[in-house]
Amino acid sequence: MPENHPTFMWVAVFAVLSALVNAAGIVAIVKYRSWAQKAKTYFMCFAAGVLISTPLMLALPQAITKNINAGFMAASGFLFMVFSNRFIRYRTGKKELAFGVVAAEGIGIHSFVDGVIYAVTFKVSILTGLLSAVGLVVHEFAEGVITYLVFMDAGIKKRTAVVYALCIASLTTPLGAFVAYPFIGALSDSGLGMMLGFMSGVLIYVSASHLLPEAIDEEKQHSLLALLGGVALAVFIVVSKFK
Repeated sequence: MPENHPTFMWVAVFAVLSALVNAAGIVAIVKYRSWAQKAKTYFMCFAAGVLISTPLMLALPQAITKNINAGFMAASGFLFMVFSNRFIRYRTGKKELAFGVVAAEGIGIHSFVDGVIYAVTFKVSILTGLLSAVGLVVHEFAEGVITYLVFMDAGIKKRTAVVYALCIASLTTPLGAFVAYPFIGALSDSGLGMMLGFMSGVLIYVSASHLLPEAIDEEKQHSLLALLGGVALAVFIVVSKFK
């Protein structure tokens, strides 16, 4: 059995799980619209808590240990997301952001990058991968809800909107993971540190610029507790690992 077989299994499990959770969000908004719209705020807040804690406490320090220049890559990852989302807004003429991207092409890019993050973080360590994956999987529910609503707002028929949302938001995440995994496996330790730094910047952007503003705009009772719950989970897992 190949040495990296367990790592691939973790990547595959969470990539597929993210697609299923995204699909669950689409099904929920179709069948239980009121509940799904209310629940997505809590999913976003919890995911934001996990995703802002993971790069700051674990992923970025690990990246810098592997390569001293990883901090520059983190800044590059953050700026890449800023400018790519600005470009997509300009191309589509949309001012509103659903996790920073509202058009079909943007949602697909965002979901594809999620899959790449799985491949990178699990390659570094199972702990880093798990923490990143928990936040990303949780936010997939809200992303599925929003993706479907984007297509509905565009005047697409319900059944067609479901198919489009599944293809563009759900399936692109495992696609990104499986496409990226062979290339990530070929990186040196120093190169992996640079890539992890870049993905740390992406994670910080996703949580700070995507999830939190969206959640604040639709603030619900106890949403702050959901955010703190996500932070607490990340802290607990990291502290338990290093005791």
